[in-house]
Amino acid sequence: MQPRPADPGGHRWLALGEEALPPQEQWLTPGEAAILARLRYTKRRTEFLLRRLVTKHAVASVTDCAGWAICVTSPMEPLAVGCDLELVEPRSPGFVDDFLTTTEQRLVGLCVAGEERDAVVNLIWSAKESALKVLGTGLRRDTRTLDVTPAPPRGDGWGTLAVRAVEGTVFPGWWRREGRFLVTIATRVAAPPPAALGDPGALAAAVPRHSWLDRPLYL
Repeated sequence: MQPRPADPGGHRWLALGEEALPPQEQWLTPGEAAILARLRYTKRRTEFLLRRLVTKHAVASVTDCAGWAICVTSPMEPLAVGCDLELVEPRSPGFVDDFLTTTEQRLVGLCVAGEERDAVVNLIWSAKESALKVLGTGLRRDTRTLDVTPAPPRGDGWGTLAVRAVEGTVFPGWWRREGRFLVTIATRVAAPPPAALGDPGALAAAVPRHSWLDRPLYL
């Protein structure tokens, strides 16, 4: 059986990399240009430009990581969806102890050290970040008050996830692996996985970039 396509009226997701940034900045509004002018660190400037670019293409929840940004649109009310983009990279045992719940730590402990463990730790962390955006708190809230349960990916690449808050609220969502990256989405109510805008394979083929390291301070 072929996987069901995403609801045409549902969420959409879009990924854009640094190479998509226009060479000039005339596409910014005067207000955006004024904000950019105050940013002296190249990393912050690049992140700001990527977020503005991807948001202008598709407005809703937006996030960035390693030279790429993603945006998820929503037909629902504001703060109905949160998204996050993370690299699959090593995380220390201290990170797992400090930021993951006991249940999540047990899940990580069942993984083979290396790529499998790195993917699961970053998936859990990313799902927490997405849910915290729906809650509107960000990392001001203790991440151990949220417990993530991911399911294996389906044939279309999307896997379901659930983020349960200590208050009892459950945020359903989706995740997918795209090459070196992980994409997670959390929502207030269950919804089909988002359909891709633009080239759905662009992120999977992307090489993480940290171009700001060549020029940390913008002068």
